[in-house]
Amino acid sequence: MADERTRYFRRLGRLRRSARRWSVTAGGLGGAAAVLTPYAGLGLPDAAWAAGAGGALVLAAWRWVDLRALAARPAPPALDPAEAAARSRARLVAAVERLPVGPGVLAEVRRVRSRVALRGTSAAEPWARLDRAALTLAGMSGRLTGLAEPAVLEAAEADRSLRDLAGRVASVERALRLAPPDARPPLAEAHRALTGQLEQGVAAYERLVVAAAGYVAEDARPDADHPAASRLTEATDLLHGVAGALAELRGVNAPLRTP
Repeated sequence: MADERTRYFRRLGRLRRSARRWSVTAGGLGGAAAVLTPYAGLGLPDAAWAAGAGGALVLAAWRWVDLRALAARPAPPALDPAEAAARSRARLVAAVERLPVGPGVLAEVRRVRSRVALRGTSAAEPWARLDRAALTLAGMSGRLTGLAEPAVLEAAEADRSLRDLAGRVASVERALRLAPPDARPPLAEAHRALTGQLEQGVAAYERLVVAAAGYVAEDARPDADHPAASRLTEATDLLHGVAGALAELRGVNAPLRTP
């Protein structure tokens, strides 16, 4: 997509070309009217030539006026390359999100990018466990209704917090590798504390997913047989009865054979 500066110069070029085109058209029609009117006398065709020349002349004048008004305005400043790239990326993301499978594709791309960013750090393994648990919970979210809805909201908030904590652990670990020897002890202590928090949080999230699966299983397990199984059993018995009746009818209608 073009920015404001590019659109300004494109519009300026279109107006300039339109003004030149209508000027040429007005000149051609005016010259034809000036030549043909004295040659053939005044008549209906001469009125058409004159009307066309006058209309083209007026349109050319309007185009030149619009061109001068637009040229008098200062051109928008050029965008910073980083800002232009960010705008292009935002437009691309918006276009992909409008597709039927766009949100899922974008979510997968973001997950892969986050996994690559944490590769080689101690936060990669807890983040992978968290991602698997989050995907499992997302598959059950449509069935976690009623009393389970607050737990789903709490899980979403915990997921964001734990992912941010994983990013912090990776940042501190990378800084620890570059730190001088005298500055490493406090960073190492902070890294151990953050890693412990991340491990505890991921373990708690996994326990929540297990509890959610138990809730879904208990909510879907009735005291009696499933209605679909009952109907299939009844249909099977019915088919067996029909098959037996047809067999009996075939035996009755068979001709008696003489020995």
